[in-house]
Amino acid sequence: MNRISGSGFLSWALRRCCALAVTLVVLGGPALAEIELGFYLGAQSAPHSRVEGNDPGGVGAFSFLAEWEGKSFSPPPYYGLRGTWWRDGGRLGFGLEFTHSKVYATNATLAASGFSRLELTNGVNVLTGNVMYRWNAPDRTWTPYAGAGLGMAIPHVEVTSAGGVTYEYQVTGPAARWVLGVSRDLSDRWSLFGEYNGTYSMHDADLSNGGTLKTDLVTNAVNVGVAFRF
Repeated sequence: MNRISGSGFLSWALRRCCALAVTLVVLGGPALAEIELGFYLGAQSAPHSRVEGNDPGGVGAFSFLAEWEGKSFSPPPYYGLRGTWWRDGGRLGFGLEFTHSKVYATNATLAASGFSRLELTNGVNVLTGNVMYRWNAPDRTWTPYAGAGLGMAIPHVEVTSAGGVTYEYQVTGPAARWVLGVSRDLSDRWSLFGEYNGTYSMHDADLSNGGTLKTDLVTNAVNVGVAFRF
């Protein structure tokens, strides 16, 4: 899989955010469409997943069921950013969403597997292109919405064993997202929202010693956020 340095990832993320803002303004401006930018925090978890691969000089060939912890409020915290261009009378939307979720292998999983560290804690980092739909009505201040998206996972792979240390960003595979929530207007520009946000991501990571690690992750999150529209 593709490796990305820490500074390279920050530069890449900044370029993508700037491109999103420019694209939404260019596309939305002529049609006087509504552009909405949102930020959220939340509580995120991940169910068990099968972890397979090879760790030369360390664990060797491995296949085990990992139990994960999310630790949403421990640094770096769980968070997300979403930009949506609403059209078709404000019901249908298109945009991009980035979620920084986390998974830590539990102590029991580490003891059973032979790894001393196994986590994606500078982010599972899922970026998706979304299609959104909302049931807005002029006579109420709250609006239910739903959405789904496809994209990629760019996790920070953090693995330590007797075979070596892997600590880097990588592009590890495709990802998908599904969202269901409700927003409430605070003013003409600002709104609050609460939602369920789930992701599925496939990870085929390279270890620094020439080994590999594969797992598919599902995250489930309950989010609260604020959005600004223009």
